[in-house]
Amino acid sequence: MAYWLCITTEENWNVIKEKNVWGVPERHKNTIAKVKSGDKLLIYLKQERDKDRIVEPRIVAVYETTSEVFKDSKRIFKTPEGMGNESFPLRIKLKPVKIFSTPVDFKSLIPKLRFITNKKKWTGHLMGKAMRQIPVEDYELIMSVAKR
Repeated sequence: MAYWLCITTEENWNVIKEKNVWGVPERHKNTIAKVKSGDKLLIYLKQERDKDRIVEPRIVAVYETTSEVFKDSKRIFKTPEGMGNESFPLRIKLKPVKIFSTPVDFKSLIPKLRFITNKKKWTGHLMGKAMRQIPVEDYELIMSVAKR
């Protein structure tokens, strides 16, 4: 089993919850191809601006994959600004394991996360990615914080 951090927006998080599906652009086909049925996906919401307020990055849920990757170009996800006509056609079916009642604050975890080797420039570990594999220790750390 592998563990993944899936990077998305608040709007697309609502699609994930409603449809139990994760999707990425074609350019991430090599990454999503490594995902197997039964893997765990942590849903990470990027920092966003809500009018005058900054909403900090957070982890909101863990899902289990229930399918292999399939292709579907039907528009269900909202395309973020600057991504043109992207439909996130490479998809995986999911089932919720746990939707956190209180989101896990991501920034407070950075000092302890093993996959983030440069703690000062931590955004570089996520920038330009749709998802990335993380070590089991990082998954367990996030889950232990989520249970509090």
